[in-house]
Amino acid sequence: MNIQITENTIFGFIKPEVDVHILGMSTMANILRECGFKVHFAPASVMKAAEDIMKINNSSLVGKWIKDNRIKVLSYSYRLDPEEGCNYFCAFYSQLKNQKLLASEGGSVKVVSFAGLPDTCNLIVRRLGDKVVYFPGDETPVESLKKFGVPERLFPKSFTFIHDYDKSLWQFAEGFIASEKYKSVEAPDHYGYKDCGSGKDSFAKRLEYCREHRSLPLIRVHAGPYSPDRLDAIREFLSWAQQLAKGRLLDVLSIGSSQLTQQHFGESWEGLHNGGGVPVNSELEYHQIAEAAKPMLVRTYAGTKNVPWMAEMHERTLNIAWHALSFWWFCKLDGRGDNTVLENLKEHIETVKYVASSGKPLEPNVPHHFSFRGADDVTYIVSGYIAAKTAKRYGICNLILQNMLNTPKYTWGIQDIAKGRAMLKLVRSLEDDSFRVSLQSRAGLDYFSPDLDKAKVQLAAITALMDDIEPDNPNSPEIIHVVSYSEAVRLATPPVIEESIKITLGALKEYRFLKSIGLTINTIEEQDINERFQSLYEEAKDAIDILERNFPDLYTPQGLHKVYEMGFFPTPYIFDPERNYPNATKWRTAIINGGVKVVDEDGNPISTSKRYANILGL
Repeated sequence: MNIQITENTIFGFIKPEVDVHILGMSTMANILRECGFKVHFAPASVMKAAEDIMKINNSSLVGKWIKDNRIKVLSYSYRLDPEEGCNYFCAFYSQLKNQKLLASEGGSVKVVSFAGLPDTCNLIVRRLGDKVVYFPGDETPVESLKKFGVPERLFPKSFTFIHDYDKSLWQFAEGFIASEKYKSVEAPDHYGYKDCGSGKDSFAKRLEYCREHRSLPLIRVHAGPYSPDRLDAIREFLSWAQQLAKGRLLDVLSIGSSQLTQQHFGESWEGLHNGGGVPVNSELEYHQIAEAAKPMLVRTYAGTKNVPWMAEMHERTLNIAWHALSFWWFCKLDGRGDNTVLENLKEHIETVKYVASSGKPLEPNVPHHFSFRGADDVTYIVSGYIAAKTAKRYGICNLILQNMLNTPKYTWGIQDIAKGRAMLKLVRSLEDDSFRVSLQSRAGLDYFSPDLDKAKVQLAAITALMDDIEPDNPNSPEIIHVVSYSEAVRLATPPVIEESIKITLGALKEYRFLKSIGLTINTIEEQDINERFQSLYEEAKDAIDILERNFPDLYTPQGLHKVYEMGFFPTPYIFDPERNYPNATKWRTAIINGGVKVVDEDGNPISTSKRYANILGL
């Protein structure tokens, strides 16, 4: 397709409301903004209309949005079921043609693209051929820009550079996967303690046993099949749990529960659309999952309403390994729930108190959600620290600190290391006799290629990077959340999950051996990493000091809400059609030298202390 793009071309991004995945859209929008283009996201009302585009009112609403914003390149995204995605998009394309919005029909839209699973792209190709530009998910920034027809003179330099550290990880990972050493990996000794698999089992007991037997890390996987038939999906997940338990490679089975489970548990789902995930809707089904999974530990998402009650229910039905709360997220702010942000924070603080009374660990599911929506690296660190300190304030004794790497996926490895070390140092400063932190590392949500051979190499490479965050600590990370290599293409089945765990464990062992004989880059002495770490640490520490001095109520629901509302935590790519949080969305961020910074209108970085002073009127 021959596309003529100029500096004045305006891009538009749209998806059906039922698909809650926005990371890919936000990332691509960020890249285009880096090139100087104006980008519009469809508001919630337009995304809702896109679900049933054949209705005249809905079609008119979408068309008005396109015309009002003078959109020339229109990108449509759908990451769920391929058949549904094909039907949604083809109906959408048909309406663009009927309304004469396409350039071929005399309209303004010169380019229409589709971003989704490779299987969805293939189905659409059969129906529409090369009328559409396709993004199956394996594109580098440069490849994405070329597909859109962006002139090379507009490419940001940071997207064409590969750091020596990232090259070294790739070389290691390619060699490791080619050797097939991972195929002989055996299950580690994690199940040998007295209460393993019983009603008295716990994360703390397994962690202590594995630490004593030098068999860390613990392995967590997030899994679940999809089926339009709810009961079929439950039965299949029970079968998966039993298979994974027999393999003895997995410590914590994380239930990939559906949005309906999180938002409407125990209610009638008649007329509601299940966009994917395990559709658990009764306490009995949770009991059945817990039994099928033994001797694995089990965890699941928190609810998006009645959050304290849901936590209590997860405790009694699953003996949940640990609770995870997202504080500002999974509510109206990101379209994942019905609570306002303040209501969400209030419910989450009450839930933190309950979790503390149960003695279970808490995982603040926070920093990467800010990164998903365009926040800078300092905000990633500061939000992680503030969530951790809030947890401690309300009685949590064991904190699981999730560190999502490759977010956005164009982050350089040395930046991930520096960012992880800075957050860890700050959060570990909270440790004392009654508060302990366990690091949980994982690959980024949209990191993996749909080329499965390449994805295996990526999994080995990111595992090696995890070991370089605390290279002098043989017990770090204590937990690895293994994202299966097939995730960019399809949901991982038990055989793929187990192969992914073997790749992770094998790569970790091999990389540590090579490190012990001096055949890897010394990340403790690497100057670029140390300079980035020191800069991020000092900037984040200053930011925390400013917030604590100016907000005596910082660690309350009202204080946490206030710092977001005032714009201290920038989220430029949040869907905020009603402009409830204009101070949070007004900031611009950009990828600079492999990291994310807040920038001014000319693209120059703004220091966090200067930005905070601006917000406070100092």
